[in-house]
Amino acid sequence: MNNPLRILQTLDRHLGRPTELTVFGRAALALGYANSPAEFAATLDVDAILPLAWLESEEASQDFWEAQQRTNADLEPTGLYLTHLFRETDVILTPDWVSQRVRIPLTLARLTVFRPATLDLILTKMGRADANDLADIRFLLAQEPISAEELGAAFARARLPDLPEIQERFRATQPTVLALARSIRATFSQGT
Repeated sequence: MNNPLRILQTLDRHLGRPTELTVFGRAALALGYANSPAEFAATLDVDAILPLAWLESEEASQDFWEAQQRTNADLEPTGLYLTHLFRETDVILTPDWVSQRVRIPLTLARLTVFRPATLDLILTKMGRADANDLADIRFLLAQEPISAEELGAAFARARLPDLPEIQERFRATQPTVLALARSIRATFSQGT
């Protein structure tokens, strides 16, 4: 079973009005890329980024918060949940991330699901940069080879949360991500 899909289907059933949600983390990889490994679909949660403009609209978001609570109550016996919801300022992203999002083609009644562009997904993984995040970055770069120059430009304009430990990990991880990008592009070049 695709756990992120099950979580989103449950949320969709509880929504009373049309809503957009931008997922990231392993849920975005499981749902947003056709050839993602089965382990991505085994994640127990869905992480989402909430745009500031959406949060400012209390009327639009109230239905979502109630549906989110009902979703978690329904899914509690299974260990699945939807609780990691981050304001866009709490995640490393480019300033124009919202306009670069990619719609995930799911058949849901009220919920429209997006994922950040691949470049932004990579940035989101650089705030923690543990072994799983680096493996996820490798997967993303294999899906959409991004040049070291493109990454460097994104690093320079990325908006960082106001947390020194995240900022330091982001800076410390940049050489590793650039090396991964060069390695994967070299592999692609040899294969063509």
